[in-house]
Amino acid sequence: MKNVQTHDIIVIGASTGGVEALTLLARQLPADLAATVLVVLHVSSQHRSYLPEILTRSGPLKAHHPRDGEALEKGRIYVAPNDRHLLLEPGRVRVMKGPRENGHRPAVDPLFRSAASAYGPRVVGVVLTGALDCGTAGLLTVKKEGGVAVVQDPRDALCPDMPRSALEFVAVDHCVPMGEMTSLLTRLVSQPVKSRPRKRSRQVETEVTAMTVDIPLMEEPPALTEFAKPSHFSCPDCGGVLFELDEEGFMRFRCRTGHGYTGEALSGSQQHRLDAALWAALRALEESAALARRMAARAKERNHIHSAERFDERALAAEAQVELLRRAVLSGPDPSAMPGEDEASDGSEQTG
Repeated sequence: MKNVQTHDIIVIGASTGGVEALTLLARQLPADLAATVLVVLHVSSQHRSYLPEILTRSGPLKAHHPRDGEALEKGRIYVAPNDRHLLLEPGRVRVMKGPRENGHRPAVDPLFRSAASAYGPRVVGVVLTGALDCGTAGLLTVKKEGGVAVVQDPRDALCPDMPRSALEFVAVDHCVPMGEMTSLLTRLVSQPVKSRPRKRSRQVETEVTAMTVDIPLMEEPPALTEFAKPSHFSCPDCGGVLFELDEEGFMRFRCRTGHGYTGEALSGSQQHRLDAALWAALRALEESAALARRMAARAKERNHIHSAERFDERALAAEAQVELLRRAVLSGPDPSAMPGEDEASDGSEQTG
């Protein structure tokens, strides 16, 4: 008798507010869950994640940071460690230090994308609370490969950005509050997968490859030009040309090295770079003004009147520029109107 396939691969992505949501989920999952659960929570690359310990204490399923190449087991929760992507291949997990996606490593989308590529319609993709639009691209891939798309009700989420983005761009199958999430997932796990012809996506395979190999050392790097076009923007991580992808209206970018950005994440990264550049310019002007004052004082000590006047004028001009630039920097855009920022700098467990 042929084994009936079920939705036994559950991939979950979360960001801001994710610890609370995942703790509630782990508390309610049954001990005999006939599925493998894989979780990516955006965490700082500088701080170890204690999420496995938290989830193990919260419910009946054991959670842990897997080793690269570890075999998949049902009834286990695999959690992405800090500064490593968690990916899936048939029968095993990969733990890789691949290129960052949306500035994150681990990132939600690579897990979803690799799971969809490896397991197709057996996958259930779950997007929980979080900032920006991480998870949307990965959930699109889950749907394209025949899987099930699940989203936390934005009204129930501490940070509704990720669920809202997924609802906007993905034909989501289920949108429920966390209180109903466990019963939904348990029901999905017991349902047989509908058999249908599956055409593997060259684009998905290329993007998964970008996370698992050293692209600069490859003789034939994945050809982004097959499914993307060069943009006018540069990669915030490596400075290379970004290639633009358009998936059902959802804009994304990826460079040849493998770094990936959504349009919203790229905009936020550019804003951060602009802010850093402005502060660097302000520092340079202040140092220029201070140096001119020092040189003017030294000229006056030596009774070099003309030189002193010239340096005083230079200092005044620099100080005027400092004042203008400082006003511009301090009166920057309203933070509430800006994309969510990564909270990793404070070492917190979840980030945006």
